[in-house]
Parts: sequence; C-alpha cells; structure tokens
Amino acid sequence: MTKDQILSLAPALTEFVGEFADCFGRSEPREHLGHYVRGQLSNLQRKSVEPIALFNNIAPRTLQEFLGTDVWDHPRARDRVQQIVARDHEDPKAIGIIDDSGHPKSGKKTPGVQWQYCGRLGKTANCVVTVQLAFSSYDTCFRTMLDTELFLPESWSNDRERCRQAGIPDDVVYRPKHHIALDLLDRAAANGVHLEWLTADIWYSEKPAFLAGLEQRQRRYVVEIPRDLRGWLYHPGDQPRHPPRAVEELGHSAKQLTRQQWTPFHIKDTDKGPMVWKVKSAPFWLCRGGQVLSGYHLLWAYDPLHPEEEKWFLVWDPLEDKRETWLHVGFARWPIERTLEDQKSELGLSHFEVRKYQALMRHFYLTMVSHLFLARQTERLRGEKSGAHPEPGSRRRQRAGHFTGV
Repeated sequence: MTKDQILSLAPALTEFVGEFADCFGRSEPREHLGHYVRGQLSNLQRKSVEPIALFNNIAPRTLQEFLGTDVWDHPRARDRVQQIVARDHEDPKAIGIIDDSGHPKSGKKTPGVQWQYCGRLGKTANCVVTVQLAFSSYDTCFRTMLDTELFLPESWSNDRERCRQAGIPDDVVYRPKHHIALDLLDRAAANGVHLEWLTADIWYSEKPAFLAGLEQRQRRYVVEIPRDLRGWLYHPGDQPRHPPRAVEELGHSAKQLTRQQWTPFHIKDTDKGPMVWKVKSAPFWLCRGGQVLSGYHLLWAYDPLHPEEEKWFLVWDPLEDKRETWLHVGFARWPIERTLEDQKSELGLSHFEVRKYQALMRHFYLTMVSHLFLARQTERLRGEKSGAHPEPGSRRRQRAGHFTGV
C-alpha cells in the first residue's frame, strides 16, 4: 500500500491496534506497534527495521529497541490475535491447517539457523524454520495465521552457550515439528479458537504421534498420506492373519476399490476453470504401535487431466460427515500457502535481520498482527457473500476441456 492508502485506513488501523494496548506498559512501544504494522502494510521493497523506521519518520534505533529490549508482552499480543479470531470470525466448521516454512538466511547467528530443508526454496539451504497454524473459514474466504513457533534444531539445543548468546531461554529446547504443531493447537484452543477440522501435508501424517495426538484431542482430520502407508480395507481382527498392505497396492488390487467406480468431484473453481478430480473411498483399518485401529476412511483421488497426479487422504471423523466435506477439507491446504505467501511477499515475514530470540519472535508475532488486519480489511472490501458453503460435489455440471489440476 502507498502512504495515502494507509492513511485512508487510519481510523480502522487505530481502532485495531488499540485492541493490543494492554500488551504495553508504556506509550512509546505502544505507538511503535502502529509504526510496525503500517510499515509492513506499505509498498516498501524491504520490510526490515530500518526501512520501516524511515517510512514512519522515526529513528531506526528506537524500532530496534522495540523489537529487542523494550518491555512489552509479545506472547499476549499473539494470544490477542487468537482471541480476536475467536470473537469475530467464529465458524462452526472452521479448518485449522498445519505447515512449516523456511526462511533463507546467511551467517550462523540468527537463532535456529542451520543447513536444513527449506520449503520456500525446495532444497536444503541455510535457513530458519518455523511451524505455523493457520485459520480458515470453511468457505476459505477468510484466512489468517493463528500462531508461529521457531523450530530449534538439535545442534542448537545441545549448545546452550550458543543459545545464551542468541538470547534463547534455557527452557526453549529442541522439539520435533509435529510436537510443536500439537502445542500450537492447544494454545489456540486455550484462547477460545474453535477448529472443527485439521489438515496437514504428508510429512505430518507420517508421524504416528501427531495423528494420535489429534485423536486424543478429538480433532477431526483429513491429512494427505504417503502411498506406502499400510493398513487394511477390512477388519483384520486383533491378531491379523495377513500383514497390512500399502494403500497404493490396495487401490490396484483390493476388491473394495477395484470394483468401485470413479466418482468425479468438483473441488473448487480456479482462474483456469473448475478443478475436478475423480475419487474412490473405503473404510480403513490402520496399524499403529502393533495395534489394529478402526474408525478411519481412505480417499484415493486423481486428476483426470494428469492421471499420474494422485493423492491419498486419511480421514478420522467420528461424526461420519459426507465424503464431499472430507474432500473439501483435504484439498484446503492452499489457504496456509496463500497466507504464508502474503506474509512473505506483502508483509516481509522473512525480512528479519535480528540475532536475538526475543526480537525474532516479536517480529513473527507482529507479522501475525499485520496479517490479521490485512485479512479483516480484505474481508470487508470483498463484502459478505450469501449462499451455502462451497463443498466439492459429484453432481455439479462439468464442461469438457475446462478441468484443471492443482
């Protein structure tokens, strides 16, 4: 946004940042919250501390102190974001989306930086990795980030002197990313956020402890799974006579799927036309920890325009909703990808140039504040849309030649 555009939103922005007033004991850091949000909303090419400070006609050092040493309660600001979402954007069918993201960095002093897989680059690189939880309304029209946590690699966690130099508290230690994800869910629930559904990519579904954690929390989920996940399409008994088989093998050989006709489902509309995939489904029994677990469903989908593109989804839904709902949730990972892209390209999420843990976490949480304001203004400008939630459907009229893949 230009300065004039930001000025046109000044009353709304003033009211919005006022919701965070009790996170600050003094007026100066409270004013800097508005400075930071305005800078992130601006059309600056680089949204690190110095450009944001100059955009607001304040000394860069004061904004550096705001991030690094000023006394204010940044966890409360994070909690307030969640409380506002719970209050103003409640949706009985809201979808929570788990993902992680890499932030390329040079050097060795940024907290958590090391050579590790960076999803943004699609390769191993020197980067910082964060785990995110996003909120999406069921119709995916409103979406924002609920929480962000730094992933601290074991190499850092085992070197406490290095951690202390970076200002990382002694109680911040290595935790697997899927454990962090469950903690993010618990934190959002404690702040009143209702997430009826959860979805995540293959990396998280490969972690039995993650799925077990969702089930213990009674979180209905649809997660994409690897094609070698093993199980049965019938109840094999407590002492199975036959070993579990990979879902890909089951799809091509088990009669529960081979005798089933493919059903076309309209997933959503895209700029290139409707996205239509063909689907089969069946009840599924999972092998976990030497036990046979029931209550799951298997979804197998492929893109008719690109038959080599297949997706397998595992569904855990004790309320037994419709297959259309499951598909909608399973294909609803894109809101977090869009939210991360907005935060990185529009708000400067990855533009941090700090070497202390507190400053890094404050930058992440402030970016969440900025994105929530952006999401609310986008919703306001879009206007209320009437009608039912857009679920995938098998009866929607389809036009030949206008299908598109993901």
